[in-house]
Amino acid sequence: MPKKTHAHQFARPRPSAKGKYPLHIQPQRNTHYRNLPKPTGSYPFELDLKTILPPDHYKAIVQKKKLVLHMNGDMGGIKYDVPQILVAKGMEADFDQAAAADNPSFLYIVGDCVYFNGEVKDYYSQFYQPYEYYPAPIFAVPGNHDGENLPDDESLKGFVRNFCAMHPEKMPESGDCPRTAMTQPNVYWTLSTPLVNFVGLYSNVPEGGEIKPPQTDWLVSQLKNLPDDRPLIVTLHHPIYSADNYHSGSTHMKKVLEAAVASTGRHPEMVIAGHVHNYQRLTKVMKDESQIPYLVTGAGGYHNLHSIMKVNGAPMVAPVVFDDKEGDPVTLEKYCDDHHGFLRMEITKTLVSGKYYTVPRPHEPYTKPSKLIDYFEFDWRKKRYVPNALSA
Repeated sequence: MPKKTHAHQFARPRPSAKGKYPLHIQPQRNTHYRNLPKPTGSYPFELDLKTILPPDHYKAIVQKKKLVLHMNGDMGGIKYDVPQILVAKGMEADFDQAAAADNPSFLYIVGDCVYFNGEVKDYYSQFYQPYEYYPAPIFAVPGNHDGENLPDDESLKGFVRNFCAMHPEKMPESGDCPRTAMTQPNVYWTLSTPLVNFVGLYSNVPEGGEIKPPQTDWLVSQLKNLPDDRPLIVTLHHPIYSADNYHSGSTHMKKVLEAAVASTGRHPEMVIAGHVHNYQRLTKVMKDESQIPYLVTGAGGYHNLHSIMKVNGAPMVAPVVFDDKEGDPVTLEKYCDDHHGFLRMEITKTLVSGKYYTVPRPHEPYTKPSKLIDYFEFDWRKKRYVPNALSA
């Protein structure tokens, strides 16, 4: 009987190979779906910010009708932690405002908190130590590296211990850092605040992500039942749209969200993801001409940044209009692929505003201040950007 032969395999193509420049693809998968750990809280897995913040800070948010926060992703400073430390210092410098409501109330991480396998032993060097001086709560949804466990470990063990604890206890892996574990009710969950609701998805380990029931059913219930008197922001690790030349966006995640929207008739006001190690602000124009911002905030500290696709060897000059070939046009409004940074968001009764700052590169003076490179104001009720001088 002839011996079965196998073809050699070498590399995967860049998303921009053959000049197609896609904003989302269905990549070949070389990792498998990981079963989810049991929830640590009760259904519908909602956490009220009121139970986390000091009472005076929460009262200031309610009275001033303004919530400030940081968003970031792909933080873990494995092998080379200088970029992560510089981002942490940049966010720390964003505090000390006179009024409590003007200071960020929390940091929200859109996955890949600890590289490469989310191990408990790496939480001190990649999480607790870098944010030892960050003076606010830290929430997160897991990324593929948080869940891609080693053969002798459990998927998301470190994440559940440190973000989904039953009580705000100090974990042994926190070392000499005073931060206690966060008490999120599940690896997919909703953060409720007076001005916005964050619906956090876990897009699992396979490239392009994979979300199955009961999480898809839960997403439908959240879109259907959360109040519409405040914006609803969906967060996840694998982006739906991305113009980078390493991952691209995910057709799988696009289909998951669109199925939930079709089932409920409600689209989130904004979608924020990581996975791609840069910053991008993209806008999807819906059939009724409303606008939906899709943000990528994945330059939070991992040393290897991902470049935006080039056209005929030249960098793209934003804004760039794409056609996703499956529906509505998408515009790449702004991007930064050569610096690490962080997003500061301010949310009021009418606006979701964003300021994206870059931090110094490791070879630059560390005393160099953060630099504002994108500013947007989005009227979430009208689903329209408000023109401003920086973006004009």
